[in-house]
Amino acid sequence: MKQENSLKKKTISGLLWSFGDLMGNQGIQFIIQIILARLLMPEDFGIIGMILVFVALSNSLVDSGFTQALIRDQKADQTDYSTVFYFNLGVSVVIYAALFFSAPLISGFFEVSQLTSIIKVLALGVIINAFSIIPRAMFTKEVNFKVQAKVNMAASILSGVVAVAMAMTGYGVWSLVMRMLLMNLIQALLLVFSRKWLPSLTFSMTSFRKLFGFGWKLLVSGLIDTAYNNVYYMIIGKQYSAGALGYYTNAAKFSDVATQSLTATIQRVTYPVLSGIQDQEERLKQSFKKVIKLSGFLIFPLMVGVAAVAEPLILLIFGAKWIDMVPYFQLLAIAGMLYPIHALNLNILQVKGRSDLFLYLEIIKTIVPTLLIVTVIWMDLGLTALVATVVLDSFISLFINVYFSGREISYSTKEQFLDLLPIFTISVVMGSVVYGIGNLLPFTELLTLTIQIGIGVVLYITMCKLFNIKEFDTVYKLLVPVIKKIKPAKTG
Repeated sequence: MKQENSLKKKTISGLLWSFGDLMGNQGIQFIIQIILARLLMPEDFGIIGMILVFVALSNSLVDSGFTQALIRDQKADQTDYSTVFYFNLGVSVVIYAALFFSAPLISGFFEVSQLTSIIKVLALGVIINAFSIIPRAMFTKEVNFKVQAKVNMAASILSGVVAVAMAMTGYGVWSLVMRMLLMNLIQALLLVFSRKWLPSLTFSMTSFRKLFGFGWKLLVSGLIDTAYNNVYYMIIGKQYSAGALGYYTNAAKFSDVATQSLTATIQRVTYPVLSGIQDQEERLKQSFKKVIKLSGFLIFPLMVGVAAVAEPLILLIFGAKWIDMVPYFQLLAIAGMLYPIHALNLNILQVKGRSDLFLYLEIIKTIVPTLLIVTVIWMDLGLTALVATVVLDSFISLFINVYFSGREISYSTKEQFLDLLPIFTISVVMGSVVYGIGNLLPFTELLTLTIQIGIGVVLYITMCKLFNIKEFDTVYKLLVPVIKKIKPAKTG
């Protein structure tokens, strides 16, 4: 019982600090993004979107699956950490050189001459990130997100202020470049300083083989997943225009504020916690089941809700020049509602040491979406149809992930879907009502949005109580002590 309470306390503390990081860091980044969107043009965001796939793939190669291997290894020592550090740093230098010399070719592919200099500067972030991998892995392994939350918030504020100042003084796309680079630099410096860890002058092939034996499969699967998730940027940038890519890029970032951030929060907290009970089969299943249902309870109504209020929301926040991003944002929000469920199921495969199966699934899951993308481009169905393939891919991938992870912990596909079905149904009903009401209201964006949100919240809570959704009571019990602590502070 004492061990159970300790695990629960550790998980809740990690979730609270990680959620604080989500609300603070992502909230700040969201505000900065809004300011920059009003100061800059869609084309500026589109130019950055063209090279996101190269940056993302580079960071995956530098990590090489070692972070997850270190977190999972309960006996990792100084030699292991030092070995991984030197490998990460060496790979980052090689990748930077490759990007530096291939910059003209990438620029020529997109037919945007400005990309050459941007890539050479922005790629420095790959080397900078190599210094933060070990400290971040150490903090995550300890389920210590307090320090990470403070680091991320400081980096967001400082890099955001500099970016806004540059945008206001006419630096255009370079303000976005400097924002990304500064954020990487500040995070790395603060993480290294906070952890006070230094590598030993040692590189162990034994450690390398042990960790890479688990991590290489995650590396390959990560590269496949990263390439697929970012291939839309390349296709849109090449097939359409920088402006169209700008709409898609901001729609993706806007959607990610909620779904990807919440996914990362849940995933990085539950992975080390579940890894600690990987050999306790029934306890692992029950803990996973609770997290799955709670995740659905939080993310389903949020993403369906923002999709329903997309038009007044985007007009109010970004302005009329961004109205073309509405349909892309709605589609990405619907696809994104399933991301936490994907992540949690894939977590189980890593917890159980099935990195081989993790890789196998990533390969399988790229086949159908790739065919869909090729079909859309070949038939020239347009950008909206291309983005719609993301939604279809999300649902197809969910079936695959749930089936294979369920086999590892005796949690069948049917059982998991039945657990999520009530929350999913309630969320869809709520979203449909909110969307329909929004089309009928002849008010300003702010008033329409306020009415839609109010109706959505009341309707969702009412249906949860009516159908006895237990996760509502769980969240309510967690919030009551927090609210009680806040009230005296306000009245005192």
